[in-house]
Amino acid sequence: MPSTPSCGFCHRTVKGPAGRLHLVEQGTGPLVLLVHGFPESWYSWRRQLPVLAAAGYRAVAVDVRGYGRSTTPQAADAYRMLDLVADNVAVVRALGEESAVVVGHDWGSSIAAASALLHPEVFRAVGLLSVPYAPPGGPRPTEVFDRIGGPEQEFYVSYSQQPGRAEAEIEPDVRGWLAGFYAALSAGTMPSAGEPDPHFVTPGGRLRDRFPTKVLPAWLSEDDLDVYAGEFERTGLTGALNRYRSMDRDWEDLAPYRGAPIKQPSLFIGGALDASTTWMSDAIDAFPTTLPGLSASHILDGCGHWIQQERPDEVNRLLTGWLATLRD
Repeated sequence: MPSTPSCGFCHRTVKGPAGRLHLVEQGTGPLVLLVHGFPESWYSWRRQLPVLAAAGYRAVAVDVRGYGRSTTPQAADAYRMLDLVADNVAVVRALGEESAVVVGHDWGSSIAAASALLHPEVFRAVGLLSVPYAPPGGPRPTEVFDRIGGPEQEFYVSYSQQPGRAEAEIEPDVRGWLAGFYAALSAGTMPSAGEPDPHFVTPGGRLRDRFPTKVLPAWLSEDDLDVYAGEFERTGLTGALNRYRSMDRDWEDLAPYRGAPIKQPSLFIGGALDASTTWMSDAIDAFPTTLPGLSASHILDGCGHWIQQERPDEVNRLLTGWLATLRD
């Protein structure tokens, strides 16, 4: 099987359908492709790369298009799910591999799931972190999101779908916004029960109005924050936010897969305090039907949204244990 020499974090770029795709790799062995979510980068896998490499895998973390050092197309519809899946396939091929295990977090979980659904010949297994798999279908997404929250507040997805609106809030103080956003969804710093929910915006307000201030979650150092902020200060947020602006297009594109299960071996890990886990509990309950190849579903007590960074040791143990079963 093709491999790359053992090393530390090895940065490289490969050619994707829209241009450059930046990735960081470590180790040799079967390929494990790691896909981050919003608003992050390859760096969110910094605690997984060396562990997977030590366990005998070629661990590769990508910058999703629109992030970091990867190409940032201008058109919003260049961030549709079909394009992001094509990027993942291009990475596998550019690395000289025939197949990979794909693991994603947050939006990366949805991208990983779609990759496995559309290309089972390439993605032989899928690991999902924080966001459970829900098959394509149902009502048009914007119609659903517009109803969430009611007349008194607006759901963050609807807020993020309006071109320029979130950028105007974030880009004057990227570092401060990211710090608040990460803290708002982390165990130990997220708002307590009864406090305003940071997933919503009041009329005329901003998301950051509900973020914790002047506090970093335990998993995030000032240096870590500098890395994330530096990337977005350089690229801006539009590329990342365009993922939200492509959801109705995904609904149309993936209509032929309505209700389709993912049959490959799969794994789910979620945080008990994460809204993605609690709000989508029905999707988790449906796993026997939607993920018939599921090896295990784990909910980590006292854990928030940024699961592989909040609880790296537990996530690494679960990932490497699951990956080992794929070699049997």
